[in-house]
Amino acid sequence: MDSVDKVGALRDVTAALTGIGAGHALIGGVAVGIRSGVARATEDTDLAIRSSVPRRDVIEALVAAGFALRGEHAHSVNFRHRSGEPVQLVFDPGFDVMIDRSEPIELGGGVVSVVTKEDLIAMKERAAGDPARRVSKALRDRADVALLRGDVAGPDEGW
Repeated sequence: MDSVDKVGALRDVTAALTGIGAGHALIGGVAVGIRSGVARATEDTDLAIRSSVPRRDVIEALVAAGFALRGEHAHSVNFRHRSGEPVQLVFDPGFDVMIDRSEPIELGGGVVSVVTKEDLIAMKERAAGDPARRVSKALRDRADVALLRGDVAGPDEGW
């Protein structure tokens, strides 16, 4: 969709989570793009939420901020921003220390906490090694690790 607004969705979800005092940090493909300096196509915007934050509080805050609840799963809750951008919030105690180490980064006129490059690599390696993971997603995770470790194209590469 041409009208999908990743930055607007990230700004709105960050404001809603900050408003209820929910510790959180950006993870996933958007974080890979920020940390690697290379734009990376991704289907959604993913954030880790401190596992002690009540899900119900998060759901109520995001619905009040205009997000549509799309599904609840064992470790995640899915929403859709008014622009159409899918947003997935992940509740995993393993991410709590990564949220603690996350760093604020200015983005789109606001500030968002982003997990460190090292933590993002660890997440992606863990995901890629999951035998239940779809092959195409595991390959993308491995490619993300390579990007994060500096395997990026030069300015004149490819032509």
